[in-house]
Amino acid sequence: MSSRWRCSSIICALTLYPQFSSADLHSSVTNEPLRKREELTKQHFPILQYRRIPGRNSCLSKRVKMGVRSVCCILLISLLKSSSAHNDFFTSIGHMTDLLYTEKDLVTSLKDYIKAEESKLEQVKQWAEKLDALTATATQDPEGFLGHPVNAFKLMKRLNTEWGEVEDLVLKDMSDGFISNLTIQRQYFPNDEDQTGAAKALLRLQDTYQLDTQTISSGDLPGVTTGLPFKSTMTVEDCFELGKTAYSDADYYHTELWMSQALKQLDEGEESSVEIVTVLDYLSYSVYQQGELEIALDHTKRLLSVDPEHQRALGNLKYFDYQLAKQKKAEKEQSVKEESKTEQEKTVGKGEYLPEKRKYEQLCRGQGVRMSPRRQRRLLCRYYNSNRHPFYIIGPVKQEDEWDRPRIIRYHDIITEKEMEKVKELAKPRLRRATISNPITGVLETAQYRISKSAWLAAYEHPVVDRINQRIEDITGLDVKTAEELQVANYGVGGQYEPHFDFGRKDEPDAFKELGTGNRIATWLFYMSDVAAGGATVFTEVGAAVKPMKGTAVFWYNLFPSGEGDYSTRHAACPVLLGNKWVSNKWIHERGQEFRRPCGLKETERNLK
Repeated sequence: MSSRWRCSSIICALTLYPQFSSADLHSSVTNEPLRKREELTKQHFPILQYRRIPGRNSCLSKRVKMGVRSVCCILLISLLKSSSAHNDFFTSIGHMTDLLYTEKDLVTSLKDYIKAEESKLEQVKQWAEKLDALTATATQDPEGFLGHPVNAFKLMKRLNTEWGEVEDLVLKDMSDGFISNLTIQRQYFPNDEDQTGAAKALLRLQDTYQLDTQTISSGDLPGVTTGLPFKSTMTVEDCFELGKTAYSDADYYHTELWMSQALKQLDEGEESSVEIVTVLDYLSYSVYQQGELEIALDHTKRLLSVDPEHQRALGNLKYFDYQLAKQKKAEKEQSVKEESKTEQEKTVGKGEYLPEKRKYEQLCRGQGVRMSPRRQRRLLCRYYNSNRHPFYIIGPVKQEDEWDRPRIIRYHDIITEKEMEKVKELAKPRLRRATISNPITGVLETAQYRISKSAWLAAYEHPVVDRINQRIEDITGLDVKTAEELQVANYGVGGQYEPHFDFGRKDEPDAFKELGTGNRIATWLFYMSDVAAGGATVFTEVGAAVKPMKGTAVFWYNLFPSGEGDYSTRHAACPVLLGNKWVSNKWIHERGQEFRRPCGLKETERNLK
């Protein structure tokens, strides 16, 4: 919402220009709805009448101060909202938890304000009841009542003094504490980008895990147990907002789904401030954009049954009838040609990315490639002493084969609860939106396909970090002195990282040139939380899926012993459907591994160490 402030030396007036999308958005069916129509709405402060009361000469100034103070409070909040730093809250559940405590504090402050207002009103009510009884008696015989000198004195006293006290009480602003707290906290609130990001996350989860709108709206997501205290449902307004978010991106498919859900809940009798005409308007237009003229016509007819004077719907009705007749005629004349065209349209535009995206989403749903029984029998669990390392001879680690080609190994109980909590504690204040290396420029930048926040921890910062690094070196046998710092990541709403490689390819700028440590030879990934649903690490080229298990770590080589990149290690982090995903990883580089992992004789020869 944008605001324009007009001030004179005496009066401040607030003029608002709300941006909205409503049933009046479409100027015609062929024109896209006007998303940002501005309608002038003025809020005028009441003219303050001045009536002189003996001894109360400050009446006008007090009232003017009240009005100006209210305006200033509103102005301050508005300015803070517009100027507050954006923190990408939606990209990290860990950071979003702070918002819950902020909201709880505001609720407490609001309740205190309500109590103060109730106390004030109770005092005013008692005063009114007392004077109501007194004036009722006095007006029955005014002369007789005032004939008593005490009554005459008290009348003078009430009007000259006590009514002024009542005025002070009524004018007393009980909201100062709440407004001050709200103003301070407001600068840390999420903004429109956060709300849009969270909405798009729901749409992403809907597609990846093939969830229908009713499942999401009812809160019955996979992984949600019966009687869960924080299960939440969606209102008509919530569904409508999701539909509008999709609509703003010209995503008419999801617009239709969520407007239909909003309509369904309205039909079931749910009370809402969203009018059915508005929902039908969006719904008919989104269906029309997808070429479903008959359904668009049905929605338009229903809209007109509710609002027969809706001008755009009246125009759309004629337009849809005309287009439908034209379409049917064309289908009869060119049915064979149209069928051929339809088949072509189904194959056009798929490109190479969509097959991988479908494979990625299938793996996230647990529908990926199944390993043959013969290969599965070769995957073993064992106690591992890291080539007779003295420490692990005494206490070997639990090692499990997750996949054979590329070899992906999981280590169980490899990091303690205290260590994980310390790592989170160190990382949380420094979490920033995760970046990717632009494949063309090599510049680090944020991307919509990586929704998380990350922080980097150096070994010297805390003994726990140093101990973890040493553990990785002891178990892998690789030198971590040339490795990157420990990266800690926390995923946001529907947090994900779409398919990517960890190593640098030959056709890319050398992203690790400044490090001077060569390419990323291997990846070590700690899982520091359990995830109720979603959040798996999937390898799209081979069909492997590794589920997060708190306290475990997975390890794989990104390069062959020859130094060539292993393209079968292309992997992704599936969207988190339910839960909070914390991971930390160590990218180990080539330098320092010359004698620890000697070069192979063949370009793609695998070292099964």
